[in-house]
Amino acid sequence: MTEEEVLSEFRSCGALLEGHFLLSSGRHSAYYLQCARVLMNPDRASRIAVAMAKNLPREIRSSVDVVVSPAMGGLIIGHEMGRALGKDAMFLERPEGTFHLRRGFAIKPGAKVLMVEDVVTTGLSSREAIAAVGEEGGEVIAEVSVVDRSGGTADLGVPFFPLVALNFPTYADEEVPAELAAVPITKPGSRA
Repeated sequence: MTEEEVLSEFRSCGALLEGHFLLSSGRHSAYYLQCARVLMNPDRASRIAVAMAKNLPREIRSSVDVVVSPAMGGLIIGHEMGRALGKDAMFLERPEGTFHLRRGFAIKPGAKVLMVEDVVTTGLSSREAIAAVGEEGGEVIAEVSVVDRSGGTADLGVPFFPLVALNFPTYADEEVPAELAAVPITKPGSRA
C-alpha cells in the first residue's frame, strides 16, 4: 500500500481527525489517526495487515515464532498480523502501569517475536513492550506498525518497518503554537 492508499483508508472511515489532540506520548498535535476506526472493519484490517506483512523482509518474516502487541491500540492489528503470518498472536497489558502478559499467555524461552503497533509517535510504548517481552523470555526481532508518526526519529532498538511514515508535527507542552493552543484539547488515545 502506498502512503496515499493508507491515508485513503483512514479518510474513508473518518479516522483522520483534525483539531487539538493530546497524544498518548504526552505531545500535542493538530492531527490524530484513530486506528480503531480503520481497524473496526475486518476486511480493511486484513488488507492493512497483509500489506504490513509484505513490507517485512523475507528473513524476518520467516523467523517469527509469535506476534505480540500492546493492548489496546495494537490488539486488533496484532491479531490480523498473526493471521497474515500464520502465527499465534498475543497481547501485553498494563493494568498496574507496566506491560506484562496475562490471560494465560506465555512466550517460550528464546521465541522470536514480532512486535506489532498501530501508531508509533515517540516509541516509548514500543520500547516498554519490547522490554516486557524480554522479561517474558522472548526476543523481539523487529517491530511493524501501521503508522510511524515519529518522522523517522523513533529508536526502538530493533529493526522497524512501518507501513507508512507520516510527518504530522507534534509539540511538547511548551512548544504548542498559539493557533493550536486556542483549540480545545481532546485526548483520544487509550492511555489515561
